[in-house]
Amino acid sequence: MSELRGKARHRRRRTALIVGIPLALTAAGTLAYGTVFGVFGEDAQPKASAATVPAWATATADGFASVNALGQNGTYGGRGGTIVTVKTLADLEKYATAQDPYVIVVAAAITMDPKGKEIKVASNKTIIGSGRSGHIVGGGFFLGQGVHNVIIRNLTIRDAYMGTWNDKEHDYDGIQMDGAHHVWIDHNDIHHMADGLIDSRKDTTYLTVSYNKLSNENKAFGIGWTDNTTADITIHHNWIRETEQRNPSTDNVAHAHLYNNYLQDDAGTDITSSYGNYARGKTNMLLENSYFQGMNNPVIRDSTATLVQRGNVFSGTSGRNEQGGSGAAFDPKTYYSYTPDKAADVPALLKSKAGPQSSLGTTATTTSTSSGTTLTVAADGSGQYRTVQAAVDAVPANNASRVTIAVKPGTYRETVKVPSNKPHLTIQGTGSSRKSTVIVYNNAAGTKKPDGTTYGTAGSATVAVEADDFQARNLTVTNDFDEGANQNVTGHQAVALRTAADKVLLDSVIVNGDQDTLEMETAGADKLGRVYVTNSYVTGNVDFVFGRATAVIDHSVITLKKRWDGSSAGFVTAPSTAANRKGFLINNTTVNGDVSAASFSLGRNWHPGGSTTVDPQTTFRNSNLSSAIRSAPWSDMGGFSWKDDRFAEYKNTGAGAGAASSDRPQLTDSQAKDQTVAAWLGDWTPTAS
Repeated sequence: MSELRGKARHRRRRTALIVGIPLALTAAGTLAYGTVFGVFGEDAQPKASAATVPAWATATADGFASVNALGQNGTYGGRGGTIVTVKTLADLEKYATAQDPYVIVVAAAITMDPKGKEIKVASNKTIIGSGRSGHIVGGGFFLGQGVHNVIIRNLTIRDAYMGTWNDKEHDYDGIQMDGAHHVWIDHNDIHHMADGLIDSRKDTTYLTVSYNKLSNENKAFGIGWTDNTTADITIHHNWIRETEQRNPSTDNVAHAHLYNNYLQDDAGTDITSSYGNYARGKTNMLLENSYFQGMNNPVIRDSTATLVQRGNVFSGTSGRNEQGGSGAAFDPKTYYSYTPDKAADVPALLKSKAGPQSSLGTTATTTSTSSGTTLTVAADGSGQYRTVQAAVDAVPANNASRVTIAVKPGTYRETVKVPSNKPHLTIQGTGSSRKSTVIVYNNAAGTKKPDGTTYGTAGSATVAVEADDFQARNLTVTNDFDEGANQNVTGHQAVALRTAADKVLLDSVIVNGDQDTLEMETAGADKLGRVYVTNSYVTGNVDFVFGRATAVIDHSVITLKKRWDGSSAGFVTAPSTAANRKGFLINNTTVNGDVSAASFSLGRNWHPGGSTTVDPQTTFRNSNLSSAIRSAPWSDMGGFSWKDDRFAEYKNTGAGAGAASSDRPQLTDSQAKDQTVAAWLGDWTPTAS
């Protein structure tokens, strides 16, 4: 799109948004590239070659662990780091305590020495069992103050029991956290330890505990050990069976969301429950759609706690079953999306799905589905094709099922076009990180073609997608046009990735450029074009997220870059939304970069050709904005006032966030309910294929 502004002869005035004071829900985030991509660290290859990076190595948490806060945008563990397989205690401890990110696959039963040893896990780690073979015997893991972005999944952690039921001497937990944040504990089987199975202590927060089996223990899950009331915790789809207390005991938690858990006390055994879910101290708990079977005192609360129940099932329970309190109930959907299962379905569901799964942590998940086809690309000739475009060309026209183009690590200097008659296509890098596979070219709008004409903005794209149901994963798309070296060229717009299709998923990618980096359009002015960008990075400086598509950038990082001459000035978005469509929604995303303070706008309104029929829209919500954002964050373009179009914020945080004003409209809570990811995507639920 043109950087030049023209005069418009017609302007529209629309009703302004109701201005309200934003409530900051998350702390300032500081996730940054460093020198553009420094956050990824050094590229490292896995110990053994792999085909495609498996989904479990790039999985991210849900619940409170997905929230952008405390400088951490969600919980993704060691994603992007080296994948290593360990079978010894020495190797497990080496990688778990290292400073670099790792995905650590435990492929054997590892016995702790001495008994009760808890490995001190460092930040940015995924520790995952290989199928059902990963066991930690006689000890567990410890996450200390400030440790963050850790995933512990698919492990059996067992048998630290020292012979005393209510053991006060041996604090041998399966997983203990003291002041950690952004932790996801998922699909583990933890049983028969010496003190408790899981302890979340000393203001550990942004924690999600899901699909675990907790059993055969005095104390299942203790939460608290603090006088503060700051922690936010999600506990869902856990099967807690044959445990006496702390099921869990939740003390002084600001927001405790418990749903779809199955608490079971079998009659006639040596273990009898003393209570089930317990809201202690000043905890504010929402308990919903859980199933309690045979439990004594299934739900209890202190008089100082707030506890809301809804949709729970109680079968054969007795004793206290409480709710109430003077505090205000909270809505988890203010923080994250979720859909609870029916309580009646929970026992059968968790008997099948809780605990370690054979599909996690194994290479079996890297193969293509039986209904699809995989084509391989390798620059060194070891694949079926040497270029990505050659593989695209090999896809049959009007293909009915998904085709995956698996691109081996390397740099592919080429342009790629996916035509509209080749839907259901995935281009996926197979390296250990997004940086491993790079598709790059350097056309700009003013670059001349062989016939002497120029490419124009749309034609400058390194990768152009015109086919519906397209996916790109685990790779980098770059336009490296050098503005400084090409001052004689008129038209420096240089698109890295252009989409003009519906149902486009960009997952775990880097889209890198300067001006006009990511163009998201529709196949026609009357067509719907939805794009979902997640777990990704977009870099640029001028109008570098632009177009008329209905697009969501979710749980990602937008990095601001200086101009070619070293100056700091630019605009993040430039929507040209049709009047009857939704535009850009930036959700739970960090905006930062090595640029001057107050030098960038969140967006400006693009009216192509001076059109008076478009109604540009951008909303930034629940995102962290750095000091680079101007206090008046929206700008006019082409003679059109942004105030006549649709620009708003909602509950953003960070140094670049600001209070509501005429220059900074904020959505009301009611308006925000209509500006969600689900509302933007409609009947489409993006799913990796």
